[in-house]
Amino acid sequence: MTEEIKREYIIPLRRGFQNTPRYKRTHKAIRVLKEFIVKNMKSEDIKIGKHLNEFLWKDGIKNPPCRVKVIVTKDKENVVRAELFGFDYVDFKQITEEEPKNLKEKLQSKLKTAPKEKTEETTETKKPTSKPKPVAKKVEEIPEQEEELLETDFEEEKLLEEPAKKTSSKKTN
Repeated sequence: MTEEIKREYIIPLRRGFQNTPRYKRTHKAIRVLKEFIVKNMKSEDIKIGKHLNEFLWKDGIKNPPCRVKVIVTKDKENVVRAELFGFDYVDFKQITEEEPKNLKEKLQSKLKTAPKEKTEETTETKKPTSKPKPVAKKVEEIPEQEEELLETDFEEEKLLEEPAKKTSSKKTN
């Protein structure tokens, strides 16, 4: 194998997961997808892309799509990468290995450009802040408020009872 092989497939998944329990259907659909790719690309090392995985899982475990259009590439080392049609396969392992190096470089450049005088001034001028003391409520005010509420409740009940008595007296006449 000297070059990369790139193919498009529309893979039918329904027949594969149709007779499985509903709570296992998306898992079965992924296995059917991998079996199809193994059969057609003649390689056991298969990697499924992020977008393809999200497409398979978008409706949950019980309801995978019936078919999926996929772009499959096989490189020189017989590694097969499958991705949803319209997207490029992204290898996240390479990205995560490169990121720490870039972060170290960025941090070092920021430390070099930051003046040391400002950091010393800020540490000297800072004073320890004290926590505000909680304000205690007066115990005397609370019972007075309750008494007022109780009085208004009794007055409302009396008003509600009086029209009921008047209406009942009219009915008896």
